[in-house]
Amino acid sequence: MLKPILLVEDNPNDLELTLIALEKSHLANEVIVVRDGAEALEYLDANGAFIGRPAGNPAVILLDLKLPKVDGLEVLRYIRSSATLKSVPVVMLTSSREEQDLLRSYELGVNAYVVKPVDFQEFVRAISDLGVFWAVVNEPPPGSMRYVKR
Repeated sequence: MLKPILLVEDNPNDLELTLIALEKSHLANEVIVVRDGAEALEYLDANGAFIGRPAGNPAVILLDLKLPKVDGLEVLRYIRSSATLKSVPVVMLTSSREEQDLLRSYELGVNAYVVKPVDFQEFVRAISDLGVFWAVVNEPPPGSMRYVKR
């Protein structure tokens, strides 16, 4: 079974556009949607509403920077400090063009920092390319497996 893509996005419009873009890329990976940083941490730790979810890490985490409850940088910090999560690719998907956000994201170990394009077609192309690269093209580290064992 393919590993899912974890999408952490609180903006309903950006969420809808991202899901459309991922659908257009024809990825077979399931997309798990969480709407704030606390919910992302629950998913990653299989706690709360996610107790009993299939074991394993996502193929990639598409993480918004500005999130309610726990912001994207805190989620990223947690992921990189966890022995079981630290090798999961994380793409910061944000509307922030602030240099400090970019620098801090890379300092904390983000794999890519993508500013959400304003133009719909550019946005669809960017998300499609991200999904295909991280879920299909990228070769994960040994032992992390592209598939989840049931």
